[in-house]
Amino acid sequence: MSTLFTPFTLAGRTLHNRVAMAPMTRSRAPHDIADETIALYYAQRATAGLIVSEGTPISREGQGYLFNPGIFSPAQIAGWRLTTESVHAIGGSIFAQIWHVGRVSHASIQENGRPPVSGTSKLAKGATAFGYDEAGKPGFVEAHEPRALSTDEVARVVGDFAQAAANAVEAGFDGVEIHGANGYLLEQFLNPEVNDRTDRYAADTMENRLRFALEVVDAVIARIGRERVGIRISPYGQLFDMPHYADMDETYTALVAALGTRGIAYVHVMDQSGYSMSHPPGEPKANSLADRLTCLLAAFRRDLPQTAIILAGGMTKARAEALLADGTIDLAAFGQPFIANPDLVARLRHDWPLATPDRDTYYGGGIAGFADYPAYRPAAD
Repeated sequence: MSTLFTPFTLAGRTLHNRVAMAPMTRSRAPHDIADETIALYYAQRATAGLIVSEGTPISREGQGYLFNPGIFSPAQIAGWRLTTESVHAIGGSIFAQIWHVGRVSHASIQENGRPPVSGTSKLAKGATAFGYDEAGKPGFVEAHEPRALSTDEVARVVGDFAQAAANAVEAGFDGVEIHGANGYLLEQFLNPEVNDRTDRYAADTMENRLRFALEVVDAVIARIGRERVGIRISPYGQLFDMPHYADMDETYTALVAALGTRGIAYVHVMDQSGYSMSHPPGEPKANSLADRLTCLLAAFRRDLPQTAIILAGGMTKARAEALLADGTIDLAAFGQPFIANPDLVARLRHDWPLATPDRDTYYGGGIAGFADYPAYRPAAD
């Protein structure tokens, strides 16, 4: 039997297989509270060894999408509890991805129309949030110019992450995944081309550059325990105006080495090496980035003796089996294939055909394109 379908022990928790459902924003919560439809959506997919929820904002300030279920109010905690109970009833495990988008937001989402906050005041050029347009209709809008957090405010945001983690455990999640990828707040501190601070969180030294991310990790560990903590990172990602920089490999190697000493549950790597962007002169091309990611994953493996590695991005059954077999990763995460294939684990196991999701229903709306995709029914002999 393929190792993709064998059990795996994740920080003391037994997962039925090594298939993870990657976090995907779907904007299906009209009041920013998870409801019965969201519980159904995750329960349908609970045969995955591990589900990582859609990004759930740690605060109103941290929100970049309308209709996105948060984890900072009592009503939101209660709303998510139905989802976690539903997943557990089927024997699944689920972590909440806790999220602060930083500068990738819009004033129409923020309280009293305030500008979003970040580690910098630099605009995320070309980035969009899911907010209200000038006519008051929901849709994708250009991100607003942010306000840089003061040093004292950074400490407050660290506390917001820790409180969100505690709220997630109260809601029944098995743990949390700190969102440190895709150009959001943690990466806005990590990237020296974006981080223009001059305080202890500046990008002038590696220690300062990593400080915010590690303070968040440490605060969350202190609240809920290291065995309940994961983090997502995206080396080489360029989403939301995140330029590449000279010592990118060294930055992520240093970050992961520090995470390794903390013995958290997992590091979830988002592979964006094949993501097509316009490449400025001298910018590495996708194939060289893929090679660099392979080397980086090998370094991560050495530095994470007690911590699992999850890989997402362009995942296929064949790729997953190869990476699991050679020990590069421990879990293979699938994102978009789970949208139209709630029974993805069975389809992969039996090599059944995969349904194609309707891209027009990825964000917003109701049950259509969300919780109405059927399971595969093999033809009768």
